[in-house]
This record gives sequence, C-alpha cells and structure tokens, in this order.
Amino acid sequence: MNRYPILTALSPIALLLASCGSPTSAQNVVEHAPGEASVPIAVTDAGTFREPWAMAFLPDGSALITEKAGALKWWREGGAVRDVAGAPRVDHGGQGGLGDVKPAPDFATSGTVYLTWVEAGRGDTRGAVLGRATLVAGDAPRLEGLQVIWRQSPKVTGRGHFSHRIAFSPDGRYLFLSSGERQKFTPAQDLSNNLGKVLRLNLDGTAAAGNPFEAKGGVSREIWSYGHRNLLGLKFDAQGRLWDLEHGPAGGDELNLVKAGQNYGWPLVSDGDHYDGTPIPRHATRPDLAAPAISWNPVIAPGDFIFVSGKGFPEWQGNALIAGMGAMGLVRVAIDGEKAREVERIGLDNRIREIVEGPDGAIWVLEDGETGRLRKITKR
Repeated sequence: MNRYPILTALSPIALLLASCGSPTSAQNVVEHAPGEASVPIAVTDAGTFREPWAMAFLPDGSALITEKAGALKWWREGGAVRDVAGAPRVDHGGQGGLGDVKPAPDFATSGTVYLTWVEAGRGDTRGAVLGRATLVAGDAPRLEGLQVIWRQSPKVTGRGHFSHRIAFSPDGRYLFLSSGERQKFTPAQDLSNNLGKVLRLNLDGTAAAGNPFEAKGGVSREIWSYGHRNLLGLKFDAQGRLWDLEHGPAGGDELNLVKAGQNYGWPLVSDGDHYDGTPIPRHATRPDLAAPAISWNPVIAPGDFIFVSGKGFPEWQGNALIAGMGAMGLVRVAIDGEKAREVERIGLDNRIREIVEGPDGAIWVLEDGETGRLRKITKR
C-alpha cells in the first residue's frame, strides 16, 4: 500500500513523454505534485499489469482489464487476478493489440461483453475490429462464442492510430465506436471509408438507422462524425451528450463535443503542427468546421477520460478527468456549455493510460507500460 499526504503547492513540474515522445510543460494551469489535488486524496496501489490498456467494472464490483499483448484479466479488489480464456489472437506491436472492453448494457442478464483489438490483414496491413462474446464466470472464467461484428475498412499498413474506444448510448440501444485515421491523414475526410470517424452502430455491429450519411451506402452508413485523428476517449456526459478525446500532432490534443454529421477538421486544420514543423492551419481559420471545446499546446498526450459522477468526489461532479500520458497524471477540466477549460493537474509521477470510476465513486487509473500499476484514488 502506498499513500501520499497532501503537500503544499510546488512550482510547475515537468511534463514528459508527449504523444510521440516529445517533452512538454504545463502553462497557466494549477499544477500539483504527486499525491496532491484540490481536495485531499489518497492513492493506493492495487496490482500490476503488463501493458494495460482498458478497464471496465462489472455489476458485481469485479472488473475486466485488457493487456495489449492479448491477455484479458478478471480482477476483484483484494482477490486473485484470473486469466480469462478465449481472448482473441491479436496483432501486437506499436499502438496495436488488445484494446477496449465494455460489458453490454444488458450484461446482468446476458453476460455479453464487447472487446476491440487489432487483427492482421494481407500484405503487412492491419486494422481494428470489434467483437462480442459471453463471459462465463467461475474459478476458470472464459469467453464463449467470440465473434467479430465490425472491422476498420480498409486495412492499411502501419501500427498507429487504431483508437477503437467503445461507448454505449445512455438508453443502451446503440454502440458508438472511435476509429482512428491510422496515420494516413486523408481518410479522415473521405466518407467512403470508416477511418478517422466516430461510428454509431447497432449492438450487433451493423450500421444504425438514421445516421447522417446512410444514403451514401456502404460503410458510410456507419459514420456519425468525421475529420478525427486518434480518438482515445469516448464518453457520454450526464446530459447524454457525446464527447471524444483525441491526440493532435505536435500540439493540438482536443476534447470535442461530438455531433451528428459534423466535420472536426483533421487534417485540414489543427491547433498543432506536423512533426517536421510544417504548419497546419488553425481551427480559427475554418469556422465551417467543428472546433474543439478545448485544445492543448503543448500536448497532454491523453489516454482515456471520465465524467466524474460526484459520488466519491462531489467537488468534481460533472468535470472531465483525463488520464494523461504526457501530463504524467490527471488533467481536470470543467465543462462550460459546449466549451471547456482546464482547472487542475494532479501529478502521479507516471504515464496514465486508463481511468475509470468505480461503483462507489473511487477513481481507478492504470499506468502505461510493461509494469503498469492499478491505482485507486479516494478522498481522504
């Protein structure tokens, strides 16, 4: 167990390891040293995982945790960690591997879970897929009937920008899925493919009726919004609005309010520039394109994010709390209508890949990397 007392505010700490390894530093924000926050917190270590990527709580308080190399773990606080048999074979490397995991809206009765991962294609190509299976409990948990129900199209070369985050609509009828542009730039603006998009699907993986481009046919029927880059967070707020969190290039990480049919501009505009220094026109130059609610330059290199329910941290209710890999901790953002503003950074001394809220309101984070710790954050 490892607990941090609240310390007095220190000078801004260096933020390391941005989206592609570039150093960054905080500017004009309230920043705290490891263990500090605007409210007293305790940080407790609860396990270690190999390249963890996603975590999802189940109704009984246990959780599923994915590891990029392909392992699916069943974890319970204070209990043994069990391997879940029947996980898919994945194409592991770069940003690819086993990705997101979510219980179905009717999990309590169906036992259905959804997973995303990267599969290999022909000629050194690969792409993300979405699958679903039945989780069978017990001392030897397993997935039964795993079936791929959606694929990125087309498969392309490279090992980056898969995105593949899952969010269910508040009414449980639809599955929203992020699909990155795979570092290929132009597919994000092309409605004939599903790269660089947010997708709205039925629970069986087919295109949902009423999507804005369904008249075009093909994979265009899946598209909810487009012009996205690498979307590593996808969440509904308490008002039922959908938001995405995505990596920019050299600068320009974004939190976006996602609306049907809108074009979010990549690669036409960005609040960052290309890695070789070539400038990209800013969002302000194209008012016809959807601008982010907030952007970061220098980057925070975000992982996932949550909207805080307030059950464990009433002072933060409704705020977005972002797992920061470049920020080496958490970034707290207040939502003001359709805009947002950063209010606080909470240092955790490591790259944070995943963040979830537990049933009791505790906040759980997973560190990025080969020995990523699972850490519980509670109010002291």
